[in-house]
Amino acid sequence: MDWKYLLTSFEGRINRAKFWAGIGIFIAIGIVAFILDSILGTRFTTASGGQVGIIGIVVTLASIYFAFALYAKRWHDRNKSGWWTLIGLIPIIGGIWLLVELGILEGTRGANQYGPDPLA
Repeated sequence: MDWKYLLTSFEGRINRAKFWAGIGIFIAIGIVAFILDSILGTRFTTASGGQVGIIGIVVTLASIYFAFALYAKRWHDRNKSGWWTLIGLIPIIGGIWLLVELGILEGTRGANQYGPDPLA
Protein backbone atom coordinates (compact mmCIF):
# COMPACT_ATOMS: atom_id res chain seq x y z
CA MET A 1 0.00 0.00 0.00
CA ASP A 2 1.22 3.44 -0.90
CA TRP A 3 1.53 5.88 2.05
CA LYS A 4 -0.10 8.62 -0.02
CA TYR A 5 -3.09 6.31 -0.47
CA LEU A 6 -3.18 5.68 3.28
CA LEU A 7 -3.93 9.33 4.09
CA THR A 8 -5.78 10.61 1.01
CA SER A 9 -8.23 7.97 -0.19
CA PHE A 10 -11.52 6.98 1.41
CA GLU A 11 -11.58 3.70 -0.56
CA GLY A 12 -10.48 0.26 0.56
CA ARG A 13 -9.42 -1.23 3.87
CA ILE A 14 -6.44 -1.04 6.21
CA ASN A 15 -5.44 -3.25 9.11
CA ARG A 16 -4.64 -2.16 12.67
CA ALA A 17 -0.89 -1.86 12.02
CA LYS A 18 -1.39 0.64 9.21
CA PHE A 19 -3.98 2.49 11.28
CA TRP A 20 -1.53 2.92 14.16
CA ALA A 21 1.23 3.89 11.70
CA GLY A 22 -1.06 6.65 10.40
CA ILE A 23 -1.77 7.82 13.95
CA GLY A 24 2.00 7.87 14.53
CA ILE A 25 2.42 10.10 11.48
CA PHE A 26 -0.12 12.56 12.91
CA ILE A 27 1.65 12.61 16.27
CA ALA A 28 5.06 13.17 14.65
CA ILE A 29 3.74 16.01 12.48
CA GLY A 30 2.11 17.59 15.55
CA ILE A 31 5.39 17.48 17.46
CA VAL A 32 7.26 19.05 14.53
CA ALA A 33 4.61 21.80 14.30
CA PHE A 34 4.95 22.48 18.05
CA ILE A 35 8.74 22.70 17.78
CA LEU A 36 8.54 25.01 14.75
CA ASP A 37 6.05 27.26 16.54
CA SER A 38 8.41 27.44 19.51
CA ILE A 39 11.53 28.14 17.42
CA LEU A 40 9.86 30.69 15.14
CA GLY A 41 8.00 32.41 17.97
CA THR A 42 4.61 31.93 16.34
CA ARG A 43 2.93 30.92 19.59
CA PHE A 44 0.52 33.30 21.29
CA THR A 45 -1.49 33.29 24.50
CA THR A 46 -5.26 32.89 24.29
CA ALA A 47 -7.80 34.68 26.45
CA SER A 48 -8.05 31.61 28.69
CA GLY A 49 -4.29 31.65 29.31
CA GLY A 50 -3.37 28.72 27.04
CA GLN A 51 -0.83 28.93 24.26
CA VAL A 52 -1.58 28.22 20.63
CA GLY A 53 0.78 28.12 17.65
CA ILE A 54 -0.12 29.35 14.19
CA ILE A 55 1.67 26.45 12.48
CA GLY A 56 -0.07 24.03 14.86
CA ILE A 57 -3.48 25.45 13.94
CA VAL A 58 -2.78 25.11 10.21
CA VAL A 59 -1.47 21.55 10.63
CA THR A 60 -4.48 20.58 12.74
CA LEU A 61 -6.97 21.94 10.22
CA ALA A 62 -5.17 20.23 7.33
CA SER A 63 -5.03 16.93 9.24
CA ILE A 64 -8.80 16.67 9.64
CA TYR A 65 -9.29 15.41 6.07
CA PHE A 66 -6.44 12.92 6.38
CA ALA A 67 -7.70 11.61 9.73
CA PHE A 68 -11.18 11.04 8.29
CA ALA A 69 -9.63 9.11 5.37
CA LEU A 70 -7.65 6.95 7.79
CA TYR A 71 -10.68 6.30 10.01
CA ALA A 72 -12.95 5.50 7.04
CA LYS A 73 -10.59 2.81 5.75
CA ARG A 74 -10.29 1.28 9.20
CA TRP A 75 -14.10 1.26 9.59
CA HIS A 76 -14.27 -0.44 6.19
CA ASP A 77 -11.99 -3.18 7.52
CA ARG A 78 -14.53 -3.65 10.33
CA ASN A 79 -17.23 -3.92 7.58
CA LYS A 80 -18.88 -0.66 8.59
CA SER A 81 -19.40 2.67 6.86
CA GLY A 82 -16.88 5.46 7.37
CA TRP A 83 -19.75 7.52 8.75
CA TRP A 84 -19.26 5.61 12.02
CA THR A 85 -16.46 8.11 12.67
CA LEU A 86 -19.19 10.48 13.86
CA ILE A 87 -19.60 8.26 16.95
CA GLY A 88 -16.56 10.17 18.24
CA LEU A 89 -18.80 13.22 18.75
CA ILE A 90 -20.45 11.52 21.73
CA PRO A 91 -18.57 12.72 24.83
CA ILE A 92 -16.31 10.14 26.52
CA ILE A 93 -18.08 7.02 25.21
CA GLY A 94 -17.50 8.00 21.58
CA GLY A 95 -13.74 8.26 22.01
CA ILE A 96 -13.59 4.94 23.84
CA TRP A 97 -15.72 3.32 21.14
CA LEU A 98 -13.40 4.64 18.42
CA LEU A 99 -10.33 3.37 20.26
CA VAL A 100 -11.78 -0.11 20.75
CA GLU A 101 -13.31 -0.50 17.26
CA LEU A 102 -10.46 0.99 15.23
CA GLY A 103 -7.39 0.41 17.34
CA ILE A 104 -8.01 -2.86 19.17
CA LEU A 105 -10.52 -5.12 17.41
CA GLU A 106 -9.40 -7.02 14.32
CA GLY A 107 -11.04 -6.48 10.96
CA THR A 108 -13.39 -8.71 9.04
CA ARG A 109 -11.63 -11.82 7.78
CA GLY A 110 -11.77 -12.26 4.02
CA ALA A 111 -13.19 -9.88 1.47
CA ASN A 112 -16.15 -7.68 2.33
CA GLN A 113 -18.15 -5.02 0.49
CA TYR A 114 -15.26 -2.54 0.84
CA GLY A 115 -12.54 -4.68 -0.66
CA PRO A 116 -10.16 -7.57 -0.12
CA ASP A 117 -8.72 -8.50 3.26
CA PRO A 118 -5.66 -6.27 3.86
CA LEU A 119 -3.91 -9.16 5.62
CA ALA A 120 -4.42 -11.63 2.76
